[in-house]
Amino acid sequence: MPRARSQNLPDRQTAAANDNASGCLSFYALPPLAAILITCLLAALASNAPLQTSASFVSQSVSSAPPVANELSPIFTREVQRWGNDILRWANASSLDPNLVATVMQIESCGDPRALSRSGAMGLFQVMPFHFRYGENGFNVETNALRGLAYLADSLQTANGDPRLALAGYNGGISAINRSEWTWHAETARYVRYGAPIYNDARNGLASSAALDEWHQNYGAGLCRQAAQRLGLDN
Repeated sequence: MPRARSQNLPDRQTAAANDNASGCLSFYALPPLAAILITCLLAALASNAPLQTSASFVSQSVSSAPPVANELSPIFTREVQRWGNDILRWANASSLDPNLVATVMQIESCGDPRALSRSGAMGLFQVMPFHFRYGENGFNVETNALRGLAYLADSLQTANGDPRLALAGYNGGISAINRSEWTWHAETARYVRYGAPIYNDARNGLASSAALDEWHQNYGAGLCRQAAQRLGLDN
């Protein structure tokens, strides 16, 4: 926002100063001066009121934010619910909201611990091989969660706690967080378009999610079918 331009003093103020060559105030000028001073004092006191109101509003806004959940939302598919206790444990260890963790698992693998993408991303959280340490098994669920959620936590911290941007960072790389959205890859934009409302529905206590249903219909049906078979949920 451009700064306001400075204003020049009106000519009439200069003329008024010239009328009093002595530079001293006469006795008759005191009452008007007192009135001016009182007016300025009242204006100064009144100017503090918006600040107090604003601070109060900020405090109320922060206190009304949804707290971190201690249970998993029912909106997630049965394949993700299969990992419910583990998600709570992993989220607690990573200081993350379990519903954010579940949102990532939902979109990444739908709970398939052996999921493998064309780019080589592995397991429940679709972690790229270079995030694992030498000798680690990327398909081991504990290792996969450890590395994947460490990256999610870094994304959330870089995004100053904004889960929407954290999702963009998780999919498109943390550098995406500080870039304009029009530079995001189509996959990242789609990831956020579904992931952010799914997470919002979960943390706000909804019993179902239209965003998750749409994602499942358009992209997730095959992924979740494979996960269900892998987990033996259809037996």
